[in-house]
Amino acid sequence: MHHRFPPKLLLSPAIALLSCSKPPQSLLIPFPFYLRSRIPNPNSLLTPPTNSTSSIFRSFLHFPCRNFSSLSGTTMPRPKRSRFPSLILDDHEEVDFVEVVRLIREDSSRLEAELNQKNLMVSPSFVLEVLFALNKEGIPALRFFNWAMNCCPGFVPSAKIYNQLVNNLGRVDDYETMFGLLTKLSTRGFCLTEKAFAFLTLTRPDNLTSLVEKIVGILNGVGSCRGSGIFSLIRHLCSMNAFDLAISVMEKTSKSTRYYNALIAAKCKNGDFQGAREVFDEMSQSNCDPDMNSFNYILGCLLKYNRVNEACGLLETMERLGFTPDEITYELLVFHACKASRIDSATQFLDKMLLEGLRPRLKTHAAFIKGYFLLGREADAFKYVLDTSLRDKFSVNVNYSMLSSLFCKSKRVSEAGRILYEMMEKGYRPNQRVYFRVVKMLHKENKGDMASQLQNMFMKF
Repeated sequence: MHHRFPPKLLLSPAIALLSCSKPPQSLLIPFPFYLRSRIPNPNSLLTPPTNSTSSIFRSFLHFPCRNFSSLSGTTMPRPKRSRFPSLILDDHEEVDFVEVVRLIREDSSRLEAELNQKNLMVSPSFVLEVLFALNKEGIPALRFFNWAMNCCPGFVPSAKIYNQLVNNLGRVDDYETMFGLLTKLSTRGFCLTEKAFAFLTLTRPDNLTSLVEKIVGILNGVGSCRGSGIFSLIRHLCSMNAFDLAISVMEKTSKSTRYYNALIAAKCKNGDFQGAREVFDEMSQSNCDPDMNSFNYILGCLLKYNRVNEACGLLETMERLGFTPDEITYELLVFHACKASRIDSATQFLDKMLLEGLRPRLKTHAAFIKGYFLLGREADAFKYVLDTSLRDKFSVNVNYSMLSSLFCKSKRVSEAGRILYEMMEKGYRPNQRVYFRVVKMLHKENKGDMASQLQNMFMKF
C-alpha cells in the first residue's frame, strides 16, 4: 500500500523570525572596473532590462535578513576529525594501523621484514591513514610507501596518497626525492592539490620565502604537474594569508585569471572586500579578464556581509558587460533571498535559472528546503522536494534525506521516519547517516515498529 506523506501532520507554529537592521548603504563607487574587451553597445548601458536578474534582486533590496548560517551544507554537517584514524576502519584495521605507525616511528633497519610478518591487508584508505599519522608527527613515510608498492600487489596509490607523500617529503626536507616523485607523477597524469603543500604551514616565517622559491624551481622542472602545482601552491599561500608570496609566485611564473581568482577567493573568505576589489582591478590592468568565478566570489562576499546595495550594483554591471549568471550566481542569490525570508524572490531566481537551461546545484535545493522549514512551512518544503524529484533525479536522495534530517533535528522523528519511508518506497536510498539517526531516535521513543519497517526497506538497497 502506498503511503503518501500527509501534509496535515506537518503543520506547526511558524518559527519566529529574527529581526535585523536595515542593510547598510553602499560604501564604494559603482562596481566594477570596466574592461575594454567587454564594453557593450553604449545604448545598452542606459537601463537594465526589467526582467534581469538584478531587477529581481532589487525587489527585496531593503528587506531584513535573519540568521541562516545553517544553510551552508547540503545534507548533514560532517563530523569533525578528532583523532586518527579519520577514515572508517574496522577494529582489526585499527589495531594494524596503530602497530604499523609504531614500527615506522621506531625506524628499525628491519622495518620491511617486520611489516611482511604482520600479514597486513593494505588498502588505499589504510595507507592514507598511515600517511596522515606520519605527517602529523613529521615521520618519514617513504620506506613504508615503497614497501606497500613492492610487497602489496593489490595496492594502487591514489592521487590523495601521492599528495600526502609529497607533503611528507616536504615535512622531512627531502626535496631531491620530491623532484623525482613529481616528475614521475607528471608522466602518469596526476595533479597536485593544496594538500601537497600543507608542510609550508609549519615553516618559520623567515624561511618561508626561500622555501617557496625552491618549490617553484622544483615545479618548473617536473613536467605536467607544474600547472596544478603552481595553482595549488598559490591557493595554499592564500589560505595562509601569505598574499605577497602568492603574488611573487605569479610574477615568477605567469599571471592568469585562474591565479587571480585564487587571491580574490581568499580575500573574500577573510571578509576583505576592499582587498578583493584591489586584486580585481589589478588583474584587469594585467590583461587578465575576469570570468564568472571572479564575480561570484565577490558577489558571495557582499551578500555574506549584507552589503546588498553593492551586490545589486555588481549584478547590473555584470549584465551590462555581457556576463551571464551561472549556477553559482543563482545559488548565491537564492541563498540570500531565503535568508531574507523572501522565498517568492528566490522562486523567481529559480524560474529564471530553469528557463536559461541551468540545473540547480544541491546547495540551491538546500536553501529552499531549509528556508521553507525554518519559516514553519514544512508542507511547502515537502512539496518542493516532490516537485524537484520530477525534474532533477540526481538530487532526489539528498533532498529527501535533508528534509528527514530537519525533522529529526526538530525532535519530530515520526515525520522524519515518514519521509524516509516514502523515499525508499519510491526506490531512493536515503543518506546512511540520516537513516541511522532516525532509526535510533525511533527506538528511543518506543516506536520500534516504524523503525523495523524502515530497517526492512533499507536492507533492499
